[in-house]
Amino acid sequence: MIKPTNGVRAFAIAALLATVAAACGSSEGNEGGDQLTGTIRIDGSSTVAPLSEAAAELFMGENRDVQVTVAASGTSGGFQKFCIGENDMNDASRPIKESEVEQCGQNAIAYDAIQVANDALSLLVNAQNPVDCLTVEQATQVWDRGSKVKTWGQVTGLNAPGDFAGRQMTLYGPGSDSGTFDFFTDEINGEEGRIRIDYTNIGEDDRQAVDGIKSDVGAMGYVPYSYAQEAGEGVKALAIDGGGGCVDATLENVQNGSYVPLGRPLFVYASGTALAKPEVLAFMKFYVDNATSIADAASFVPLTEAQVAAQHQKIEELVSGVGQ
Repeated sequence: MIKPTNGVRAFAIAALLATVAAACGSSEGNEGGDQLTGTIRIDGSSTVAPLSEAAAELFMGENRDVQVTVAASGTSGGFQKFCIGENDMNDASRPIKESEVEQCGQNAIAYDAIQVANDALSLLVNAQNPVDCLTVEQATQVWDRGSKVKTWGQVTGLNAPGDFAGRQMTLYGPGSDSGTFDFFTDEINGEEGRIRIDYTNIGEDDRQAVDGIKSDVGAMGYVPYSYAQEAGEGVKALAIDGGGGCVDATLENVQNGSYVPLGRPLFVYASGTALAKPEVLAFMKFYVDNATSIADAASFVPLTEAQVAAQHQKIEELVSGVGQ
């Protein structure tokens, strides 16, 4: 079921379920024509979960004897299960870590990362905040381990105007099991997990950050692109300057790679053993075939045609490698 954690997203995906079922039926997920049965287990990133939930709902609508379950224990928590064979797939908002590669290898879990959408992280602030852009260096100054920045006026080179310079800065960010946490700290602070400790830890609940920022003029947090897009009035996303000038997190800028360093791919890691089962293979192909419609409905940045073709090639290569 679609979780009611985000009304706008849930409504959009519900509309998708009602309107694109016929189009999705053109995807040749069940190529052999036999009735598919079984259970598919997915866990991992709370960022990717809405995409997988929508794909699962659409797929189960056409394959009534297949049960697809989607949990969201975070990218790292999901990999802990995936790499011991508990799950067929792991939703991930970051690439697999070396320690996770080793764990999968120890348990003979062959896998590949299937990209299902493009994404970006947004530095979100209150709509009344006069700042429109931060450089990577300024973001690092705020978020790095040991940061002494308490007010907006203490950010070097920001030139916060008037009374706002003394405005207290309240910060929101996800917990350490989140792939969003890993990605942001690596890209901004240069090391996964490196971050100041005096911020509000929202766990896997990005909505908490949005609500907190709406109610506090001095607040800032980092959230996935979809949450920034759906947040509505009361907040705004800052542009980021990665060295070439301020760039907004628009669909075009994320797809063309100019929103650096906070643009990122979103993955579903699938195991070769799981894809050897016809219901799992059919689901994964179905997911990629309909990734554009699903991403649009869930306010993510869809794959390009070239990216879709590349994911199908990955699936074929992973399946062909099983048992070799």
